[in-house]
Amino acid sequence: MSSLHDPRYRAFIRKLIELRESKVMTQVQLASSLKKPQSYVAKVENFDRRLDIIELQDWLNALDIEISKFFN
Repeated sequence: MSSLHDPRYRAFIRKLIELRESKVMTQVQLASSLKKPQSYVAKVENFDRRLDIIELQDWLNALDIEISKFFN
């Protein structure tokens, strides 16, 4: 099974989506904060692209969430 389809990874990405939406932030706004195209955010959220730990930190910074709080 591809790690993109692992239920744990899918839950992890769903949590990121929920956090983005709770901040009333669109994919376009998040992408702009990350200095990436909107398609980058869409690919991650659609399980077409994996996030590495550095990208996760950038993503959480853009959402104004501390990485330690994300994992608690």
